[in-house]
Amino acid sequence: MKKFLYLSLLLVGCLVYACTKDKTLTKLATVAFPSTLTASTNAVALNKANDTTSVVTFSWPAVTYPVKASVTYTLQIDVPADTVGTAAWGNATNLTIGKDALSKSYKGKDLNALAISKGLATGAAGTLVFRVRAYQDQYAFSKPVTLAITPYAPAPTIPVLYIPGNYQGWSPGSAPVAAALKPKIYEAYVYMPTADNYYFKFTSSPDWDHINYGDAGGGSITEDGAAGGLVSPGPGYIQVSINLNTKKWSAVPTNAWSIIGDATPGGWGGDTQLTYDPVKQVWSVTCDMISTGSFKFRANNEWVIDFGVTKEGKLAYADSPVFGYDGSLDNITVPSNGNYTITLDLHDPTNYKYTLKKN
Repeated sequence: MKKFLYLSLLLVGCLVYACTKDKTLTKLATVAFPSTLTASTNAVALNKANDTTSVVTFSWPAVTYPVKASVTYTLQIDVPADTVGTAAWGNATNLTIGKDALSKSYKGKDLNALAISKGLATGAAGTLVFRVRAYQDQYAFSKPVTLAITPYAPAPTIPVLYIPGNYQGWSPGSAPVAAALKPKIYEAYVYMPTADNYYFKFTSSPDWDHINYGDAGGGSITEDGAAGGLVSPGPGYIQVSINLNTKKWSAVPTNAWSIIGDATPGGWGGDTQLTYDPVKQVWSVTCDMISTGSFKFRANNEWVIDFGVTKEGKLAYADSPVFGYDGSLDNITVPSNGNYTITLDLHDPTNYKYTLKKN
């Protein structure tokens, strides 16, 4: 009986000790940021020129938690009025930076999109507030910093259609696109290598679940998804177009691109031919050029499809069977006499462009 009583008392003592010890082990220690969040600048004026460059970098120290494990950091962004009061930071944009990451840089276009999404007016200075949230088994917040931002109005998004076809495996998701440089008139250049056929369609989305335009006969299109494909005249570099206003489409081979003008070796009487690189998707030529003359790009050695430049220097159609004639454009010039590599890039219909590289 004494032995039983002794064992019972020993068991109760162990249970009491264990509970007391467990309570000590599960006590949560409070953590905090050791110092504040910093920004590389306190004001940013955004424009197209700094779209692809870093305009501000946020940095913060590591937060130490009792357990040695990864810490996840999130950058929170809000307008000043939403960072105070009982609902403070409730409308914040939360950007997860990652585990143990201690900085975040913004390119101009990304910060511009963020500023506009938070309601800042374009063309005027506004303010956003930034702070960092750390998390492991509990949250810790940095002191906030403010940044004055002047966003700009981005160019409107150009509508596109997708161009799947036999030449690329009938895959809308990986197909080139045609862009509407005028309302509901879409155009693009598509490289179709030699194949067993040259059928293609236009789709409104990168899939087959929405509208797809097929052949209605007589150069017309139909939205009947069961209709046959449109067909290119053959392989090569094809200008394709679709006009949703008139319900017409076209496919024109442009297997010769050249430069012509008194800045070029052939003058205005002879084309200097460019060569196509299907890997880089550009046309190019290396030749001697004269700065006192000028030139244009044209297709098929004819004045049917040709490019000049706008007053801002952007490549644009002077003649086009799809978009018509524009007499306001200038010819292209080189800055000085010499040997140049000239490149024509038409693979992105939202941004036709050229380059001049002096050798």
